[in-house]
Amino acid sequence: MLLIDNQNIHDPKINLALEEYVVRNFSPDQDYVLFYINKPSLIIGKHQNTIEEINQDFVHEHDIIVVRRISGGGTVYHDLGNLNFSFLTKFDPSKVNNFEQFTRPIVQALKALGVDAEVNGRNDITVDGRKISGNAQFSTTKSMFSHGTLLFNSEMSKISGALNVKADKIESKGIKSVRSRVANIMEFLKEPITMDVFKQTLLKHIFGDASQVPTYRLSEEQWAEVYKLSEEKYQTWEWNYGRSPEFNIQRVKRFDFGLIDARVHVKDGVLTAIRFYGDFLGFGDLHDIETKLIGQQYRNDHLVKALLGVDLTHYFGAIAVQDFIDFICD
Repeated sequence: MLLIDNQNIHDPKINLALEEYVVRNFSPDQDYVLFYINKPSLIIGKHQNTIEEINQDFVHEHDIIVVRRISGGGTVYHDLGNLNFSFLTKFDPSKVNNFEQFTRPIVQALKALGVDAEVNGRNDITVDGRKISGNAQFSTTKSMFSHGTLLFNSEMSKISGALNVKADKIESKGIKSVRSRVANIMEFLKEPITMDVFKQTLLKHIFGDASQVPTYRLSEEQWAEVYKLSEEKYQTWEWNYGRSPEFNIQRVKRFDFGLIDARVHVKDGVLTAIRFYGDFLGFGDLHDIETKLIGQQYRNDHLVKALLGVDLTHYFGAIAVQDFIDFICD
């Protein structure tokens, strides 16, 4: 495994572009790990409706950057007190949603620091029931990454202020607010340490000897490609916010794998537009599903037929086609 040098860049629009560039272009036969720290920002899950996830006034007032990532899951807040990690490996179906495999060295490092961390729920690392890390994945046909946050010493007030949490999420998890369920790792340390010491501890558990970490440094040509990707994608309104289609039907339901928010437009009994939002962790291109449904009669049997043979687990989570269509046509 090689550590990728991100040149201490704190711009999320560059760091996310770097992560995508690596997973799409580097050889899948070599494993990599990437660490990065972003300036105050909201990182939106691939399938989420940005406008409905954030407190726009708060975001503008506090100069918080909003950028969408290519992996699923929910919105997370980053700042200079939050350390992000990304393991980039060859694609393997057994690794899909197997967050425990990737977070194992992270949990071991935390335990070495006296923090009783554990993998909990579908994609979280928790301490005493409080979330200190959220994780998500993305894959191509050859490579994949599993990345996560580590709330080391973040400004908790900014998390609750910047996010608009859906009542569904609050009620379904039995919590009062975002702040009541997240925590900084610093709270659980017997003695305070710096971010650099924390990072070195993680590297030691990944590589064995943090003083001799094999490092990969991108060439000038590769960095040029990263900046180009950032400019053409991660710095655009179209990617970070996007346009929601007009709709006249909305279906929202929380499944075991996450929430799906379906926006459906029906005209003359025909489904003319559909868009899915949510915090589910599937990484298939939802355009595949939307294309199959558009133009079909808005009838249960017609829509089921349109998705016959489609493995929805790849796009959303463990759900049968019939149950999925029952949700849309409820």
